Amino acid sequence: MTIDFAEWLNLAIRWLHLTAGIAWIGSSFYFIWLDNHLTPPASGDASGELWAVHGGGFYHNQKYLVAPAQMPDRLHWFKWEAYFTWISGFSLLVLIYYVGAQSFLIDPAKAALSPAEAIAIGLAALVAGWLFYDLLCRSPLGNNNRLLGIVWFAFLLAAAILLDRVFNARAAYMHIGAMIGTAMVANVFFIIIPNQRKVVADLIAGRTPDPALGKAAKQRSLHNNYMTLPVLFIMISNHYPMTYGAQRPWLVLALLGLTGVAVRHVFNLRHRAQLTGAAMALAAVLALASVTYVSLEKLPAASDTGGASAQAVSYADIRPILATHCAACHSEHPTNIAFTAPPLGVELDSYDHVRALSPRIQKVAVDSEIMPLGNTTGMTRAERQKLGAWIAAGTPR
Repeated sequence: MTIDFAEWLNLAIRWLHLTAGIAWIGSSFYFIWLDNHLTPPASGDASGELWAVHGGGFYHNQKYLVAPAQMPDRLHWFKWEAYFTWISGFSLLVLIYYVGAQSFLIDPAKAALSPAEAIAIGLAALVAGWLFYDLLCRSPLGNNNRLLGIVWFAFLLAAAILLDRVFNARAAYMHIGAMIGTAMVANVFFIIIPNQRKVVADLIAGRTPDPALGKAAKQRSLHNNYMTLPVLFIMISNHYPMTYGAQRPWLVLALLGLTGVAVRHVFNLRHRAQLTGAAMALAAVLALASVTYVSLEKLPAASDTGGASAQAVSYADIRPILATHCAACHSEHPTNIAFTAPPLGVELDSYDHVRALSPRIQKVAVDSEIMPLGNTTGMTRAERQKLGAWIAAGTPR
């Protein structure tokens, strides 16, 4: 009996990443909701309060703009949720895209990189992203959250375009997500938690805490709130090849990322009982623009395939294509060293298997052209069109 340790490790880390992410995002969303629902307190020196009912009990939350006059005996810190989310996410990045750089990171048709060079570019992107964002926050732009957000978005868009020129599109997406996630957790590690510790230390020492510490921490927390939905989209995007498989994947990423920001803004406005019509309309327009762009982009390819379908194409014609470009990974016993079993259980080494999976093949090999990964086998446009013509003809034997 053999145990596929790599796959079990992948599952364990991914499960941890999902669990920690839910805890971090859940607490972040809750505190933003709580902050937006605070009302002036009936008495006392708190800056706001909220009464709520949940799970059969009543809760009374109070917020102090700087700190209470006296420190409580027990104080809960929200930090490990963020740290474990990043640690597990970075571990997945290493396990999948760095250990498997040849298959999952490098696209030789874009750039002839060695695994070491590709990994170095990926790591440099994470560091550069945090340094740029942190400098933005500390610069005069830090006083204008809206303008800061525009500049940060432009930086990420430029990074997406550059990474798409050297990595395969899916890896480029994941690195943009890692850049955003790194900035978010660095906000917690370098700004939010240290500032809160300074406030606590001042209170214990009998000093008046600096209000700027809380203000800076709140700003970074607000930024994290708006960056959350774009990161979640990137986390699930690898299941939807029509996004990163577009001819300009960075444009789809930008549109859907902005859609996430707009949706988050809708929730923030609702929490403050403000009008949400304009924000909802913007989110809908951005989402529709994403779908429309991807759909229109495929029209020329669809017409090309239609022309090819005029020729009689049988399984005998496309079987060599599958053997050359697909079977190394998608067979009962893959010869690609990156896999010990066919990815997602997809086997393409028999007519019955290929026929049953033809809709998926159409999406990933013909329409989005994301398979084979990184196109390491050099699959041509003519081969993709022949494959599409066979599927369009009803997959004749």
